[in-house]
Amino acid sequence: MTTPFRFDPVDLPAECETLREEVRGFIAEELAAGYWTPNSDFGSHRDAGFSRRLGARGWIGITWPQRYGGGEKSFLERYVVTEELLAAGAPVGCHWIADRQSGPLLLRYGTEPQRQEFLPGITKGEIFFAIGMSEPDSGSDLASIRTRATPVCGGYEVTGAKVWTSYAHESHYAITLVRTGGSQPADRHRGLSQLILDLKTKGVSIRPIRNLAGEHDFNEIVLDRVFVPSEMLVGQEGEGWTQVTSELAFERSGPERFLSSHQVMRGLVGETGAEPAPEPELTKALGTMAAELWTLRQMSLSVAGMLQAGETPNLEAALVKDLGGAFERAVPERARLLAPRRAANRLDAALTQSILYAPSWTLRGGTREILRGIIARGLGLR
Repeated sequence: MTTPFRFDPVDLPAECETLREEVRGFIAEELAAGYWTPNSDFGSHRDAGFSRRLGARGWIGITWPQRYGGGEKSFLERYVVTEELLAAGAPVGCHWIADRQSGPLLLRYGTEPQRQEFLPGITKGEIFFAIGMSEPDSGSDLASIRTRATPVCGGYEVTGAKVWTSYAHESHYAITLVRTGGSQPADRHRGLSQLILDLKTKGVSIRPIRNLAGEHDFNEIVLDRVFVPSEMLVGQEGEGWTQVTSELAFERSGPERFLSSHQVMRGLVGETGAEPAPEPELTKALGTMAAELWTLRQMSLSVAGMLQAGETPNLEAALVKDLGGAFERAVPERARLLAPRRAANRLDAALTQSILYAPSWTLRGGTREILRGIIARGLGLR
């Protein structure tokens, strides 16, 4: 049986390894200066100062054209930077969405004035974006959104709501999926458009959604007759569904999809070194996790190679996200059962954080049910 999935091996060129050493040196300087401590969840670990320092190094928008502040590097070089930052538990959250998908979306579909206005600020670590997709009562059915953008003189009047919008309260803009037509069930994928929403605009209310730990990361954005200028339309009106799905390979295939619990793995490795003769069960589990991690890394790296070649590997990205989410959810559970009880140490802190955040890891970027539906269609099973 032939499979539609392709995961060709990718060898990192020499310039990637040179860059890797530069990033490691930068991280060592940051840690020595005490600017931050490693964290187990990339999305919640945020520091605007760190984003600016990273931007000054040229490591945000690293693949973008130099005329927009980018570095014109390869996707493989970007992969190395991302991998090192995540493995170190760096506070990448502020610039993450803009760097990973908002900027690339504008490069592909945006107008030249939009690129000139937003991309240089993103590369400097000064402009942060949120994602305005999900809505109340829509669940994972993105095509069922009801936020309506009605044409008015000079632009659109937008009314509706977005939900689970991570860190909208600390972001400047959100690329927001709205309905400009196609209200009938048979054509609900049509008539979707994307607008760049200034989150400080009159009529925008950002309401916190606190998690079980009382922390504020998610938000509900309520839009009450918000005016958005026509020049903030991304791409063509009615092409929003095509544009949104083009973002998925960027969102679902990176090392963030299997490195969220990496600090726990590092702590477990430290536990094996603390004993003259580590428990066989612990070393066996570490070997299994290392093999799974390396396989996921090779798959993710292959997707980066396809992106570098200008392809859109949405099916491969969905598989990486599904398997990666299962892996990073399993790591803290294995650690909880296997790690010896000790005084507070690096493993304890990482494990506490991971247990707290782990329930979200198989939800963000697409639930497992949605991903497996995509994979099943790719295999011709539905």
